[in-house]
Amino acid sequence: MAVENNNVVTLNYVLHTIEENGEKTFVEQTTSDNPLTFLYGVGMMLPKFEENIAGLNAGDKTSFELEPNEAYGERDDKAIAQLPAEMFQEVGLPPVGEVIPLQDNQGNQFRAVVIEVTPETVVADLNHPMAGKKLNFDIEVIASRPATAEELSHGHAHGIDGNEAH
Repeated sequence: MAVENNNVVTLNYVLHTIEENGEKTFVEQTTSDNPLTFLYGVGMMLPKFEENIAGLNAGDKTSFELEPNEAYGERDDKAIAQLPAEMFQEVGLPPVGEVIPLQDNQGNQFRAVVIEVTPETVVADLNHPMAGKKLNFDIEVIASRPATAEELSHGHAHGIDGNEAH
């Protein structure tokens, strides 16, 4: 069955970033034991990612690149937060490089990377870690099936066969 809206898609991928000099840098990959399974067409994945796998069938392979504006956007050098050290009183000051969970005034949750720590302030980069990066995906579709009514009502896949509990 071809990949289309309201299908549960299972695939393996290898993700690289493409540096300015054209070299690929490995980021991550899935395996046959732990593939990516998601509900296609409901906004869970990057729109251009979904566009590039539309119509593929089990066994099909493809490779494609996403420009930053098609993926996680350009880096915003102003997306830096100065967080008071008192925020970390209970858990202790995080080290540089740590990814910390944050929440805005509207209750939206996101992650930031600590870029500097002083006794008074934790400086965090609010950009997505892949912001400004050109992405290269190598994809192999493992399966595509119609989503169950329960998956559609929940808005997410329940595993490759639809029986995964949550």
